[in-house]
Amino acid sequence: MATDQAVKARIERNQALVEAMLLAASADGTISERELETLLRRAIERPEFEGMKPSELNTLIENAAIKLAQSQNLDVVMRSLRERLPTHNLRLLAFGLAAAVALADRKPASLELKLLKSLQAALGISEEEVARVFELVERGASLAEALGEPIERLFAEVMVLVSAADGKLTDAEASAMVRSLVSDPVFRGVSSERAQTFVSEAVRALQAQGLPERLTALAQGLTTHKQRKDAYRLAARIASANGPAKRPESRILEMLQATFGLADDEAQRIRDEA
Repeated sequence: MATDQAVKARIERNQALVEAMLLAASADGTISERELETLLRRAIERPEFEGMKPSELNTLIENAAIKLAQSQNLDVVMRSLRERLPTHNLRLLAFGLAAAVALADRKPASLELKLLKSLQAALGISEEEVARVFELVERGASLAEALGEPIERLFAEVMVLVSAADGKLTDAEASAMVRSLVSDPVFRGVSSERAQTFVSEAVRALQAQGLPERLTALAQGLTTHKQRKDAYRLAARIASANGPAKRPESRILEMLQATFGLADDEAQRIRDEA
């Protein structure tokens, strides 16, 4: 059941991302060959679409085009995008993909810029984020630079993965985790309110994207050996909070060890210390 829900969420998320790009491409009434090429290229380079066959991507685009053609109200479309893109990072990604398509012809039409402005407002994208996205798109860079997450947010996510290893995360567990966050040295300067936000965002990201994609995000975001050791230490701390780690928690620790490339003796030492 959980797997089915994750697959459904992934499909809905990817269709929303494609719809955002199609909205930008068709804002002036036509979709140029360059805009379509940009849409496909930007989709293929993103981990969200990893594993999709070309035929599956084409079907996704066709379904998105049909849905947009049948919609008569842009506000309804924007609201639907927000619902299927539950985290700010996904909304920022959608805006970035749409901007990449709108700027594909180098001189976007006024209608395309107007659409981007509407999308910015609907998805809650700041002016600073818009400027950053435009700068990256104009020099042909990856959107990954615009999606950087605070390192503390990724540390919080590691703890969420372990706490939710049994398939659920209770309010009591979430509250205890926030208390743990603000007391750990790696979260020095992070308020309890900010820590709560990190935990909530991590839970939504896990629900929307699934464990494999979030492990990939952690591997990409935690790039130094020290960061990965700190993250694994936090995970081990959560896993052993109520005694020896149970099987679900141990399985997540094994996945994190492999994701972070930690040696067996190093990982064991961290668990023993935890």
